[in-house]
Amino acid sequence: MTTTQFGKGCHLHLIDGSAFIFRAYHALPPLTRKSDGLPIGAVSGFCNMLQKYVEDNAGPDAPTHVAVIFDKGSHTFRNDLYDLYKANREAMPEDLRPQMPLTREATKAFNIACKELEGYEADDIIATLAVQAREAGGRVTIVSSDKDLMQLVGGGVEMLDAMKNKRIDRDGVIEKFGVGPERVVDVQALAGDSVDNVPGAPGIGVKTAALLINEYGDLETLLDRAEEIKQPKRRQTLIDKRDQIELSKKLVQLDEETPLDFTLDDLEVKDPEPDTLLSFLAEMEFRTLTKRIADKLGAEAPVIADAPAPADEPEAEAIPFDASKYECVRYAAALQKWIDQTYERGWVAVDTETTGLNEMIANLVGISLCVEPGEACYIPLTHRESATDDLFGSDALAEGQMPLDEALNLLKPMLEDPSILKIGQNMKYDAKIFRRYGVDVAPIDDTMLMSYAMHGGEHGHGMDTLSERYLSHTPIPIKPLLGSGKSAITFDKVPIDEATAYAAEDADITLRLWKLFKPQLHQVQVTTVYETLERPLVPVLAEMEMHGIKVDRDVLSRMSNAFAQKMAGLEAEIHELAGENFNVGSPAQLGEILFEKMGLEGGKKGKTGKYSTGADILEDLATEHELPRRVLDWRQLSKLKSTYTDALQTHINPDTGRVHTSYSITGANTGRLASTDPNLQNIPVRTEEGRRIREAFIAEPGNVLVSLDYSQIELRILAHIADIPTLKQAFADGLDIHAMTASEMFDVPLDEMTPDIRRQAKAINFGVIYGISGFGLARNLRIPRADAQGFIDRYFERFPGIRRYMDDTIAFAKENGYVQTLFGRKIHTPEINAKGPHAGFSRRAAINAPIQGTAADVIRRAMVRMPEAINGLSAKMLLQVHDELLFEVAEDSVEQVIGVARDIMEGAADPAVKLDIKLVADAGQGANWAEAH
Repeated sequence: MTTTQFGKGCHLHLIDGSAFIFRAYHALPPLTRKSDGLPIGAVSGFCNMLQKYVEDNAGPDAPTHVAVIFDKGSHTFRNDLYDLYKANREAMPEDLRPQMPLTREATKAFNIACKELEGYEADDIIATLAVQAREAGGRVTIVSSDKDLMQLVGGGVEMLDAMKNKRIDRDGVIEKFGVGPERVVDVQALAGDSVDNVPGAPGIGVKTAALLINEYGDLETLLDRAEEIKQPKRRQTLIDKRDQIELSKKLVQLDEETPLDFTLDDLEVKDPEPDTLLSFLAEMEFRTLTKRIADKLGAEAPVIADAPAPADEPEAEAIPFDASKYECVRYAAALQKWIDQTYERGWVAVDTETTGLNEMIANLVGISLCVEPGEACYIPLTHRESATDDLFGSDALAEGQMPLDEALNLLKPMLEDPSILKIGQNMKYDAKIFRRYGVDVAPIDDTMLMSYAMHGGEHGHGMDTLSERYLSHTPIPIKPLLGSGKSAITFDKVPIDEATAYAAEDADITLRLWKLFKPQLHQVQVTTVYETLERPLVPVLAEMEMHGIKVDRDVLSRMSNAFAQKMAGLEAEIHELAGENFNVGSPAQLGEILFEKMGLEGGKKGKTGKYSTGADILEDLATEHELPRRVLDWRQLSKLKSTYTDALQTHINPDTGRVHTSYSITGANTGRLASTDPNLQNIPVRTEEGRRIREAFIAEPGNVLVSLDYSQIELRILAHIADIPTLKQAFADGLDIHAMTASEMFDVPLDEMTPDIRRQAKAINFGVIYGISGFGLARNLRIPRADAQGFIDRYFERFPGIRRYMDDTIAFAKENGYVQTLFGRKIHTPEINAKGPHAGFSRRAAINAPIQGTAADVIRRAMVRMPEAINGLSAKMLLQVHDELLFEVAEDSVEQVIGVARDIMEGAADPAVKLDIKLVADAGQGANWAEAH
């Protein structure tokens, strides 16, 4: 390509190389080059990210110039200004250090300019290039999400968060900092940065800094007029810490005149040299990426010598996917060969294809099996003639399939054989499908659950995600096969040859993942978590889901009518408070009433020009005015009606008369189960209306519902983990823990306790576990924020062990990248070092995870033991809702079941963990769930 002078019409992309490297390092598991053991996981991810960048930027808006900018060394001119700059940064991981120079080699192999400069940070180089390009009349896209670079945005310069595919312009900077790009350094100088150890002004955060800068115009004016500030502490801080604040500005201000030894013209986009790029990739032994890029470049992929895999690490990609052999099995003799191979190996990957996602009504269409990577089959069973072959969409079976009964009769002995391991991805779904056809699949292994045990909190655990991340293979997508909208078809209408490629590949991927994950469970020390908490829960949940719970449609209908009437009454109150009629369900009309007509503070307009009236906005307003309170009440009733009393009626299975929810084992990072279709875990219990919905869940005649609910399990676990003697003693003495907390905090004797004081203490007790802020507590209690923060401050004074636990947990998360439950579950915290508003959320999640996760592990252990314990009794476990288990029990077995279930639940932690505090399960019974709870 001929070099042209950079100027108007040119488009420069500046890639933050360090961000790419660390994202790649933390996103992928450890990976070593087989030939010599060199760590290459970060290099692999970096190369995949570069290739994706190249592919995504090949269109009409492609850059004319591009460079990847790196940091060179850790000492820069900022360390000369302030020797503690970045002093808090952790040392580079040992396995990442040798990969750093390889990322530079990779950049050059892609024929992309690779730039770094001793004594300066990558951000300074980016700033200088961005300014030069802007002055030359060109456009600039900074490929990074680093907030320090946001001071450069504007005048033809924008940022691109490549991970979220989100562009950041001037509005995005204002959303982040509350000021425009030209004042970002002023806000940063005040707020400081704990990650980079920029001191800033103690006690002033980003929001306060933005308010001050917007009021006074710039930092210098603010500091010159600091004595005018009314708030005494803030005023004194700005006066006393002026030198420190001014130093902070120098630290955060990017150097736009970095002395570069190259020009913009040197960054012109160039096509990669195939031999150079493919040789580098082959040297790294990146088989899949080498093949993919060779195909795109129209070149022949170099041969990569095989090295023997360690004995405890099976080769997960023995055969490239494009060389896999997938067979369509149409006859009994062919199927028997696959069954024979399964018996020879002792395991098989199994997957089902069905007409839908609801296991209770979906029909089986076909089954796929895989015995070795690259060797899989698909058994079509009930494919129908395609609608394109018959203008009326015939229901006739397509030709060339095995009869359903014949196939199941052959497969049933193998699928039920205890000596054959059946491997699946989300095996609970397949197990329920097979159960409906009279086949009890066992024993099982589940790659989704293996991934969850190893990587909970890091990423999703769906097959596509796992295949792309760990096998570098994008599976055949389902959408092109099924279509979308009105023209969508079910899988039984997919042509058999296309179905074979899709379904057999699913089984193939599953087996490859299993061979990769199985030894890693031991290596990352989560085998016990998987074997005791994840895998054995699958058949327990499958049984609960299939049994379902009876729901009275008439009760729901009456509630819907009652809710509608109450909503009408609230609408009348709201209209009277507003002084006019308007559509309460219209956010736009509500915004105009609140912020224009009534003049309430806090109104913010979104991109559409309409006021935001989300729950957070209304909760703030509700502390000051009656109308938003009534709107919140109206919205709550509206949600109860639409989400539960109306929608639950549509979920009643016509064949069973029961509702069959589906539990996701991997639905929450902490180990808590998630309930869907319908979600029975979010039925509100704090309001009378919410509790009434449970009246519709009933027992069959002759039975009653029995509920056992852990009493304050998370507070008990907190008392144990944080070692808080006062709480431990209160639990041991059987005290009312909320009343005790209120007495401790507010110096109120127990015999003088009021319900309102106890309610506040209860909100604080549970709020602190979740890392609640004064802002959040104020919303919950509908009190001024200052009062709420005062409550929290006093709480920590009374129970200092909680603050110590929080600090220790955050420190552990930052050092290890995860936190842990008492049972060894690892909850990864990839965003623990995040900057900005998300940092608070990440820290709160890390603090809460060991507590909530341990509670989740306890009830999982109870659920796994429960079926055997109640076997022989006239009882079925129906639902799990957070800390509660619900059973349907024959009337004459209630006391016996309660006794057995309580023993299991209260002893669930033993013998793995010896808690200092006894677990207590409260029991109740009744004709419906509301009575039992």
